[in-house]
Amino acid sequence: METVLSIKNLTKRYGRITAVKDLSLDVQRGNVFGILGPNGSGKTTTLGILLDVINRTGGEFSWFGEPPTKEMRKRIGAILETPIFYPYLSATKNLEIVAEIKGASKGNIDPVLKTVELFERKDDKFRTYSLGMKQRLSIASALICDPEVMILDEPTNGLDPQGIAEIRELIKKIASDGKTIILASHLLDEVQKVCTHFCVLKKGTLLYTGSVDEIGKGAISVEVTAETNIEKVLKEWDGTTEVKSEDGKFIVQLVDGKTSGDLNKHLFEQGQVASHLVTQKKSLEKQFLELLAESEHA
Repeated sequence: METVLSIKNLTKRYGRITAVKDLSLDVQRGNVFGILGPNGSGKTTTLGILLDVINRTGGEFSWFGEPPTKEMRKRIGAILETPIFYPYLSATKNLEIVAEIKGASKGNIDPVLKTVELFERKDDKFRTYSLGMKQRLSIASALICDPEVMILDEPTNGLDPQGIAEIRELIKKIASDGKTIILASHLLDEVQKVCTHFCVLKKGTLLYTGSVDEIGKGAISVEVTAETNIEKVLKEWDGTTEVKSEDGKFIVQLVDGKTSGDLNKHLFEQGQVASHLVTQKKSLEKQFLELLAESEHA
C-alpha cells in the first residue's frame, strides 16, 4: 500500500496551549481515514497544518512521499470551512469561478455536479439550496480539480438526518472511485459507517489508530437470561472472565476465543435453557469512551 500522508511528531503550540502534541500517523492510498475526537482535540488544527494554512511549531509531514509544496497541494481537494458561494448565482456559475481560481478545466463542472447529484439543479440559484445541497456543492468545488485526496472537516455538521445520510453516501461514492479521503469528525456513528481507518485525538494527543474492522474483535460479551437462576452456572464456567447482573439479564464477558454458541452448549450440558442469548460486539462508541477514560488515568 502506498503511503499518501505521513505525519511525524507534528506539534502546534499557541503560547502555553499545545493544540497538537507529537502526532505521528500514516494514511494509505484508498483509505477513508477518520480523525475522531471531542471538540478541542486538535482535529481542525491538524488539517490546517496539513493544508499549510496553519504554521506548525514542530515535527514534519509529507504528501505522496515528498515534502509539501504548492504544486503538491493541487492534488488535494479540501473543505476546512464552508466555502463562500455567491447566493444569486447558479451552481454552474459558482463552480466556473472556482474553476478559474483553481486553474481547473470548466469541462469538469458537469461531471462533478452529477457526482454530487446536483446536475438537475445546476441552473438554480445557490440561495434556493437546502443546507445539504449547499454542502454537496462545497464537495463539488473540492472535486473540481479531480484531486487524489479529499480533506473534509466535519462534513455533516449542522445537517438534518436526511442531509447527513446523503453526505455519507456521497463520501462512500467518492471513495469507491479510488480517492483517498481524510475527514475530521466528533460523530462516532459517522466514522463507523463511513471510514475504513481512524485515529482518536484528545487535547492534541493521539490515543489510538487502527482499522474500523478491528472494532469488536477479540473477547466478546453475551447478554443471557433463563427461566431459572443461572448465575452460579455462569460464574463457575471456565469460559467466562466476568458475570454481571443488569436489568434482569446477565452480561457475560467471555474468554478470548469463546463464542455465544460455547456458552449455550455449556448451559445445556448443565441442564439449563437460555430464553435470551445475544452477542454484544464492542461498538466504536464503547471503545472511544474506554480510550478517553484510560487517558484520564494515564
